[in-house]
Amino acid sequence: MAAENPPSQSRLSTRISIRWVPEPAFENTDTIVMSVAGWYVDLRVDKISGDIDWAIAGQRVVDDADSSRVSFTHELDSRNSFDAVDCGTFSALPNGDDLEKGEMPRADLPGSPIAEYEEVWRELKFQEGPEGPNTGVSWVLESKQRPLEEGEEAEVERTFLGRVWGTYLALHQVQIHTRPRGSSTTVVKSGQEVSARREEWDSASGWQLKYSIGPAGAQLPSTTQILGDSSWQTGQTVILAGREYVVRGFERIV
Repeated sequence: MAAENPPSQSRLSTRISIRWVPEPAFENTDTIVMSVAGWYVDLRVDKISGDIDWAIAGQRVVDDADSSRVSFTHELDSRNSFDAVDCGTFSALPNGDDLEKGEMPRADLPGSPIAEYEEVWRELKFQEGPEGPNTGVSWVLESKQRPLEEGEEAEVERTFLGRVWGTYLALHQVQIHTRPRGSSTTVVKSGQEVSARREEWDSASGWQLKYSIGPAGAQLPSTTQILGDSSWQTGQTVILAGREYVVRGFERIV
């Protein structure tokens, strides 16, 4: 059944299954995806190994001509599929879940061929956070990067942080960025291993660590270090643990 959340521009969901057509559906991950005002953070942890199956973050863009079609940019991607076209078509199932259909690279096969997929998603009820019942703060932050000069190539540390009420995600990846000569656009050339952190709020004991994965997992900002987020605004630059972040999306429900 679909979650009964207050009217919101935020969303919290988990994957129920994936199916590579025509093979049977299965689910091998513990997945949480959060989106706030058009930006998303997505962490999928393999249930057996505890390693990252896939970690991605970027913009969630709804097609103006067809609201059932949603595209996802990969500003951060543990599979280095930064240029992959990621567009799914969503439809509601009788039980309230969402069925997503599309095509994407199949990472478990040699060469990662493009394959047809079907994923079932379930919207989750927002978990109570430190603000108490029936109220909460949601946001997505991206680490601020300096503009590259024309023809420059540089190594950058890119971090996305996301919170929807009592659920928190942090993803980090060292990337190589380049700005080709004659271009005003910076592109991601490659990326290293992604580190991740996930925390959940417990009303009795506060924020609790669920996952810390990768070489920088323990160094990623914890929610215990984040103060004053109830007064943030979209587009604002904030400083966390000595680093600048841009508030990509923000919502406060009272």
